[in-house]
Order: sequence, then C-alpha cells, then structure tokens
Amino acid sequence: MNRRDFLINSILAIGGSYVLSGCDEKPVRQVTSNQGGNMKVLMINGSSHEKGCTFTALSEVAKELNKEGIETEIIQLGTAAYRDCIGCGACRKLNGRCVFDDDIVNKIIEKAESSDGFVFGSPVYYAHPSGRLLSVLDRAFYAGGKAFAFKPAAAVVSARRAGTVASIDVINKYFTINKMPVVSSSYWNEVHGSTAEDVLQDKEGVQTMHNLGKNMAYMLKALAQAKQQGLTWQELETGNRTNFIR
Repeated sequence: MNRRDFLINSILAIGGSYVLSGCDEKPVRQVTSNQGGNMKVLMINGSSHEKGCTFTALSEVAKELNKEGIETEIIQLGTAAYRDCIGCGACRKLNGRCVFDDDIVNKIIEKAESSDGFVFGSPVYYAHPSGRLLSVLDRAFYAGGKAFAFKPAAAVVSARRAGTVASIDVINKYFTINKMPVVSSSYWNEVHGSTAEDVLQDKEGVQTMHNLGKNMAYMLKALAQAKQQGLTWQELETGNRTNFIR
C-alpha cells in the first residue's frame, strides 16, 4: 500500500474526518439581510484584517446587491491557519467534502450549495492573492466544485500599489475551470490604499465595486428569469482527459 492509500484508508477508518491541532480561532461571519429576497451572494474575505481594505471593498459590492434585494454574507478567514489540499482524493468518497473537517472549508462548501453567486476578495501579497485564500479555495473547489458550478462569481483585490491584475487572474482561474460565469465591472475589480479609509478615498475603485454589485445583481436576476422560462444550462461534453506526454 502506498503512502496516499494508507492516508486515505486511515482517515476513512475513523469516520471520514482527520483533525490536526492548530489555531482554534473561528472565522468571523457577517450577514446582511435582503429583507425578504430569495437570492444570496456568498463573499469571502481572504485578508487577516477583519475590517481592512479588502473587507471595505467587499462591503461596497454588498451595498449594491442589498439595494437590489439580494442577501450577502461575508466570511472572514481571519488569522487562522488553513492547510493546503494534499491531493489525497478522499473527498471523492466523502460526498463533496474535504477530508480535513476542523476548519471553515466544508462550511463554505455547505453555504455554497445554497448560494447563487460569489465574490472572493484578497489583499495583494507579492503580486498574488493571500495564501490563506488560495488554500481554502483549492480545497473547496477540488472537494465541492459542484456547489459552485454554473453560478456567477467575481474576484476583488486590494493593494497599496501594484500586483492587482495578476491577483485577479489567479482567482478567476477557479471560476473558468468550473463552468462559472465571470462578472465584470467598469474597470478591473481593484481598490487601492493601506487602510479602509484610504480605500474609501479611491473614488474610482469604490465606483468599480458599486458597478460590480450592479452587474452581479443583473446577471443573477437574468439567470433566475431564464430558469423560470425553462432555459437551462447545456449538457457539457465529458470523458476526454489527456496530458501532454501521451
């Protein structure tokens, strides 16, 4: 038995959950009511700062969605430690859940199942998104990709100066490999500043967040109307899986 099979069998033998000791901090959750609406956008703040630049950008998007009667929820990843995906494949036997069940990832997958759209936000670190966000998204999409598929999504990033478009591109990769419509705005979805107050002074950045919220609301409503009229997603081709050496 190889190492991977040993790990999977050992994990499943104890009921499908594998818990390692680590940070006990609980991610913060903020919900804004839609006052009776039935659509919801799930947002993730990949920053360690609960009320910093990325949170401010997400909040500006949420304002526009709420005006359109769409509920929003912001999950703060905070300063907790998140493991990377280890490629064990155990999630295939766990009904779309990650084998590591002691952090927020499986809760995000559960929430994604009942959400209609997504906005993932991150600060820019060395011209890429935060490592904590990427670790969470790797596991959430690999284990629970079906919960996100065919639902509109957008990436939002904050930076003091540069690295924004590269970071947006990285987050967008999760959407485009998973059959998800990507929502755009009137500029790239970025804000600039070192503090939340700085972000609010970035007038074009705030405008971009507002327009992103409006475009997301339009797409969600258009998709809901299409569904009511019996228009569904086309069945996609599957079965061909090749690599570059054969």
